[in-house]
Amino acid sequence: MALFDKLDDALKRFDGINEELSDPAVASDIERYRRLMRDKSQLEPTAVKYREYLALKSRLAEAEELLSSGDDEMRELAQSERDECAAGMEKAEEELKTLLLPKDEDDDRSVVMEIRAGAGGEEAALFVAVLYRMYSMYAALRGFKLELSGANETELGGYKEIVFTVDGAGAYSRLKFESGVHRVQRIPVTEAQGRIQTSTATVAVLPEAEDIEIDIRPEDIRMETIKSSGAGGQHINKTESAVRLIYLPTGMVVECQEERSQYKNRDKAMRLLKTRLLDEKRREQHDRIAVERRSQVGTGDRSERIRTYNYPQSRVTDHRIGYTIHSLEAFLNGELDPMIDALTAADTAEKLKNSEF
Repeated sequence: MALFDKLDDALKRFDGINEELSDPAVASDIERYRRLMRDKSQLEPTAVKYREYLALKSRLAEAEELLSSGDDEMRELAQSERDECAAGMEKAEEELKTLLLPKDEDDDRSVVMEIRAGAGGEEAALFVAVLYRMYSMYAALRGFKLELSGANETELGGYKEIVFTVDGAGAYSRLKFESGVHRVQRIPVTEAQGRIQTSTATVAVLPEAEDIEIDIRPEDIRMETIKSSGAGGQHINKTESAVRLIYLPTGMVVECQEERSQYKNRDKAMRLLKTRLLDEKRREQHDRIAVERRSQVGTGDRSERIRTYNYPQSRVTDHRIGYTIHSLEAFLNGELDPMIDALTAADTAEKLKNSEF
């Protein structure tokens, strides 16, 4: 379907929704009302921009009529108006193409993030801690809520692995491009001779499952209580507040020990289990997407990387789009938006190149 046919359909649907919402009977049907409001919010940016385009088109037609006038001053004004409208229409058309691109159905979801040490031993584990801090600060800047689900800490304060959720509308849309191998080049604190070492960590970003999507029967879960490990004082040594859930049909195991309450740990573990089951379900249904996801994360080898954090040169480079930021400290303090915006723009450009418009 041509671009403007799709835009006409979108505008017609938007106006139809507004008409339905004005019906008192719809307001009393909560489910229908919510569905219509959701559809309206999705269509509104396109409808508003298309109406802007149509208004410019109307002004352009009027300006072209005035160009045939015998008045030199009037023709000059009409030419200026025509040029302004033509430029506005061209810009609006490009924006409309972007608005009509298929949306990632997971973009509005919260995410589960998993960071694991790759090549580099203890230095890789310390880099995991750096990345966790970076994402924590980014979440705070964006107004997202970050909750730790589990961590395997090392003696020097690094992590062999760490799992956490980032809650907030649009969290997945902002973090989905973080999946892959992250490489760091710096002088380790344990390096006496000042030699630069290259280490890696792998990051996985999974859209969090919604309760309605995964049906888990109580009889399919075995819960075990275990003593929490790590720092925490006498409480952890005396109570079995940590929870391990075993999903019997597949043997999948998840643990959570971050809360003092066994009930809170069970709730967190259940969320994590549902998220992992949803991801497993998607892998079965979408083999191609699963292969792409696994290839993005890779093995954690130094030669595999999506991004390099170079401490001596104070720069961070994303190798997928060749984009470099020369302010590593700010980036590690959570100022990721310029990089994420560049990745989003590159992804949009690629989709537009392959679209039918």
